[in-house]
Amino acid sequence: MTSEHSSPWTETRYAHNGDISLAYDRLRFAPRPDSPRSAGSPPDTRAEPLLLIMGWAISRSWWPQGLVEAFAAQGFDVARYDNRDSGRSSRLPDTSVRNPLAALAFRRGSSYSFEDLADDAVAVLDALGWQRAHLFGHSMGGLIAQRVALRHPDRVISLTSSGAQPSDLSGLAVLRHINLLQVARFAITKHPDGKAGDASAAAMAMNGLASPEVPIDEEVLRAWTEIDEDSGLRDPSAMSRQLGATWHGRRLRELRTPTLIMHGLDDPLLKVTAAVAMVRAIPGAKLVVHSGVGHYIPSWVWPDIAREVGWHAAAAFRRENEETITATR
Repeated sequence: MTSEHSSPWTETRYAHNGDISLAYDRLRFAPRPDSPRSAGSPPDTRAEPLLLIMGWAISRSWWPQGLVEAFAAQGFDVARYDNRDSGRSSRLPDTSVRNPLAALAFRRGSSYSFEDLADDAVAVLDALGWQRAHLFGHSMGGLIAQRVALRHPDRVISLTSSGAQPSDLSGLAVLRHINLLQVARFAITKHPDGKAGDASAAAMAMNGLASPEVPIDEEVLRAWTEIDEDSGLRDPSAMSRQLGATWHGRRLRELRTPTLIMHGLDDPLLKVTAAVAMVRAIPGAKLVVHSGVGHYIPSWVWPDIAREVGWHAAAAFRRENEETITATR
């Protein structure tokens, strides 16, 4: 077990959105080979703030450490948090709908909306003391990041939505890009309690989300099994509440934040048509499709993703400065 002092992450802290408590932590240091910083060093406040938003039913500990360190090497100050109904964040009371498929198809069974989830992210930004930040959201986290940029555009410097679908779909259109057989598998598979259940859920997730062309990284799987906090994969009610969240407010065509859309060409859960639809809807959005990548992000593509997000963030920063200079003339 990694000690608190030697962990690359700060201790768990909590942000608050009303009655909702949101567990978050922050990378302590940028692990560059030539850096004098070491474990236990405080976060680099000169780096660009990057908030990671995780997807459906799993905790922040599922962010691959190698990917996080690749982001840090690009000059980001990285933080991550657990969405409500996952990890150490607040769990809400059960509703009448406990089947994730029914919740997804009919947008029922949730006592909150994606706008509430977006406000959760802003509460974490507030707790971190970040007035503005870059957002990287994967899977359902990509939907949440989209809603943050639409609902709180003044808080977002750049947006990267990875392995997600458009956040402004309604009715049966929600199902257009989704492999329902995979969702059903997650929904109906039962796992034992405790570590055995964690291992079972992690193995199911990795096998179900990876590209069929890429072998499962057993080392990453073991690491997840060892450190994963209660993620929600063993809780169909929590999964239903997240999938049943509705949206309201602005549509993607109104989004003006610099946006990068990423998707794995071999994603077995979400078709690449979802990414294409977003690029068509969001003005100026850019699309990067990774061949050989599924819904799970394999280690060989981490450096590419970090570089692409770094370039995207730098371009957003330059654009913002140019607009500021133009406005002051």
